[in-house]
Amino acid sequence: MSRIGRKPIPVPDGVEVKIDGNRVTVKGKHGELSLQHHPNMTVVYDEQAREIRVSRPDDQRQNRALHGLTRALINNMVQGVHQPFEKRLEIVGVGYQAFLNGKELELQVGFAHSVKLTVPDNVQCELPDTTHIVLRSPDKQAVGQFAAEIRRVRPPEPYKGKGIRYQGEHIRRKAGKAFAGGAG
Repeated sequence: MSRIGRKPIPVPDGVEVKIDGNRVTVKGKHGELSLQHHPNMTVVYDEQAREIRVSRPDDQRQNRALHGLTRALINNMVQGVHQPFEKRLEIVGVGYQAFLNGKELELQVGFAHSVKLTVPDNVQCELPDTTHIVLRSPDKQAVGQFAAEIRRVRPPEPYKGKGIRYQGEHIRRKAGKAFAGGAG
């Protein structure tokens, strides 16, 4: 059995779970998320114990893979509506900065033009200052995808370390060209 798939998902107080066929809907103080899971998986919500259990019909390869995946996706939904997921990015470089105009994030990162990205509806974006970006959402996939799109605009380069990076991300630095000395 899958070690992850076997574990029950605890449902915190203030979170409602509704199972309708293959659709699991989770509602909490930070939003509502739903998942259409694979028909082979069985999802059961025990209201007395306040936990969700995912089970599979047999030990076929596909069902074993879907077992842990389904449990992890539902667990992320329950955690997200209770406490939103957060990604922090920092912009490193002279003159590199970010601005927020309504639902549009504008990045000035060394190009001749500024790059504009539309913030998804279910993601909150805030700028504590012009070199830090904080993204929050109950949907783990949405916040991670938008953070990756922002980072892709100008990934950190290994020589000077300039670019957009996740906060706390370690960039392996390379030595530049050595001074070419020597009489020939």
